[in-house]
Amino acid sequence: MTKHILRRIERYIDQYIQLDKQSLHLVALSGGADSVALLLAMRALGFNVEAMHCNFHLRGEESERDEQFCKDLTARLGVQLHIAHFDTKSYCALRHVSIEMGARDLRYDYFEKLRRDLGAASVLVAHHKDDCAETVLLNLIRGTGVNGMAGIKPRNGYICRPLLCIRRDEVLQILDDMGERYVTDSSNLVADVKRNKIRLEIMPLIKQLNPSAVESLAASAQHAADAMPLLNLSVETSLKDVVAEQGDGMSIDIKSLMVSLSPRYLLFEALSRYGFTPSTIDQIYDNLEAQTGKMWAAADYVAVVDRGKLLVAKHAEEQKMMRLPIVGRYIIDDAQTLDMSEVEIGETFSIDRSPSTATFDATKVCFPLTLRTVRSDDRFVPFGMKGSKLVSDFLTDRKLSLIAKQRQLCLVDAKGDILWIVGQRTHDKYKITRYTIKALVVRYIKKTD
Repeated sequence: MTKHILRRIERYIDQYIQLDKQSLHLVALSGGADSVALLLAMRALGFNVEAMHCNFHLRGEESERDEQFCKDLTARLGVQLHIAHFDTKSYCALRHVSIEMGARDLRYDYFEKLRRDLGAASVLVAHHKDDCAETVLLNLIRGTGVNGMAGIKPRNGYICRPLLCIRRDEVLQILDDMGERYVTDSSNLVADVKRNKIRLEIMPLIKQLNPSAVESLAASAQHAADAMPLLNLSVETSLKDVVAEQGDGMSIDIKSLMVSLSPRYLLFEALSRYGFTPSTIDQIYDNLEAQTGKMWAAADYVAVVDRGKLLVAKHAEEQKMMRLPIVGRYIIDDAQTLDMSEVEIGETFSIDRSPSTATFDATKVCFPLTLRTVRSDDRFVPFGMKGSKLVSDFLTDRKLSLIAKQRQLCLVDAKGDILWIVGQRTHDKYKITRYTIKALVVRYIKKTD
C-alpha cells in the first residue's frame, strides 16, 4: 500500500514541484502525523533531507514533549535536526497580531533564514489533500474569488508541498505501514479558529453528503489551478485596456471597464490587489455611475469616482507643516526637496519658467515661509489675474483629480499669503517686475521611480 502511495508522491513531485534528490531539502517537522509522514516519505524516495522544528512555547509541557519527540525520531533515523525557540506571545503582543498569525510569521521567517544559511533548495511542508479541501472552503467563505478556488499551491517560491496528492488517511497509512508513532497537538482538537471549525465540524457534515468530498474539492482545486494561467493572461490583457498606473495607485476608465467582457470580475481583480474587500468592491461596482467625489476606503488605499474615472491611491497622509525660516535646501521626505536661493537681478538674469520652479520679488516676501497641503478655504491671486480665486476652484479648472487636490502643496509666507501652488501657479502680487532688484528662486524637486 505504502509503495503505491510513495509512487504517487514521486510522480507528483516530478510533475508539479521538480526537486533534485541530491540537493538539500528541509522538512518542517512538528512531530504530528503529517510532518512525520513527510519526513519518512522523502527519505524513502531517496531525497537528501534535514529536519527543522519550531518550539513556540504555547502549550507548556506539550511543547516540550513535541520537541523531545522530534529529537528522538531524527536521532533514530540519522537525520540532522535544527531547532528554534520563540517567545510567541511577546512577539504577537508587540506586533498586535493573533497567536495563529504570529506563529506562522515566525515559522516561515525561520524556515527561509535557515534555508539561506544552509544553501538548501527547498522547504518542505506537509499539507495534504484534506488541507487543500479545507482551504478551498475557507477561501469561498472569505470571498477570495476565482484564485481562491485553486486552494494550496504545490510550490510557492522555495516552499514545497509534496503530500498534496494524498489524503489524510493515506498519511496515516504511511505511518502505520512503517510502524512510526507521532504526537498530537491538542490545540488542533479544539474548534476555536476557522480552520479547526471547518476540519472538526463542517467537513464531517460534508462527508456525510459525499464521502469523496475531499477528493472532489481537491480535484476542483487542481482544475482551477491548471486554468489559472489562462485566466490570469486574459485578465492582464483586459486590464491593460481599462487601467493606467498613476503614482502609487491606478486609474480605471469606467466606460472602458463597463464594455469589457466581464466588468465586475475585472474590477475585482484590479481592486483586490490594493486590499479592497469583496463586499466593498461590490459596492464600488454598483456605484460606478455615482457623482464625482464618491469614495471608499481599504486599509491603505482609497478609491474615488472622479469624472469618468475610478482613481485608486494611498491614503493621503496628513502633511506636516514645514517651517522654512531662511533660504536654503529643505528635505521634505525621501522623495521631495525644496531649494530656495536669493539672486541679484542683473543683465544675465532670466526667469526659469518650468513648472517646478517659482521666482518671486524677494523684497516682498516675508519670512518665515511654510510648506503645507492646500485647505478648502485657501485663496490666492493667480499670476496674470487681478482678482483672487479659491485654490480648490483653480485646481478644478486645472483638471486635477480629487486625490491630487488633497495632496497639492502650497508655499505660504508669514502674512498668510499663498506664494505658490507648487508646480501650478504663483501669486501675481509677488511677480518679478522692472523694479525688482533681488529675486527669490524656489525649486521643487521630486524623485520619480
